[in-house]
Amino acid sequence: MEAYDMKSEKKIIHKTQLRPRYGEVDRMGYVYHANYITYCHQARTELLREFGINDSVLEENSIMLPVISMDLRYFKPAYYDELLTIKTVIRKLPEVRFHFEFEIRNEAKEKVCTANSTVVFVNSATRKPVKVPELIEEIFKQELEIACV
Repeated sequence: MEAYDMKSEKKIIHKTQLRPRYGEVDRMGYVYHANYITYCHQARTELLREFGINDSVLEENSIMLPVISMDLRYFKPAYYDELLTIKTVIRKLPEVRFHFEFEIRNEAKEKVCTANSTVVFVNSATRKPVKVPELIEEIFKQELEIACV
């Protein structure tokens, strides 16, 4: 896994890699289309983990991150055991909603799939949307400021 990479424009980029397992491939030999959602979720989780935000931290702070929108576009199939690189991009500070962009490429660096996902910060006790928790806001505010320098 490659750590995040800051560019001069305001965005955070993180890359992670995975290999589709045999059970994730359909009869045609392609990665089944719904598995790309799981891959994006895994990439988002790894990006947050790089910044010290994992599911335990969220749970300790009574925060859930349900997905409220997910949009995928497929370009070419991926195959069993093919190394895939998932680039995750954050372009702006989260508020109540937190937006992620994904690009999945195969070993030949060909674009396989792109996706956009939005999650919302929700208080786990009330099940109501809340403003981004301060601990998360501070982490990404600092990182996005560094990206602008």
